Amino acid sequence: MSGYFGSYVVVLALFAIGLLIVAGALLVNRALRPSRPTHEKLLTYECGVDPVGDGWAQSQIRYYVFTYLYVVFAVDAVFLFPWATIFAAPGFGAATLAEMFVFLGFIALGILYAWRKRVLTWT
Repeated sequence: MSGYFGSYVVVLALFAIGLLIVAGALLVNRALRPSRPTHEKLLTYECGVDPVGDGWAQSQIRYYVFTYLYVVFAVDAVFLFPWATIFAAPGFGAATLAEMFVFLGFIALGILYAWRKRVLTWT
């Protein structure tokens, strides 16, 4: 197989082989496993707590804010790794360092704002 589309045929063949392996493993698992459903096994499992009442429960907003802050700062941390690898390259000296300090300043302002609003306290 040569040419541009030949590499796509190889990728599609490997993808099909992978699908066959996964489907075969699932079918063998279904054929070999015991199936004895009981009332207790069919109940909804929620962190070890028996399901009681409605499925609706209110959550405090601070859980969502804490999660949002984690995602924001995790994404910001992802930007630090490429910067760290390119910083040693020639021609990326003071300008790159200044840009990173501006970036870290924005992150620090976000942490300071969250700290002042008492979002980071867990009560």
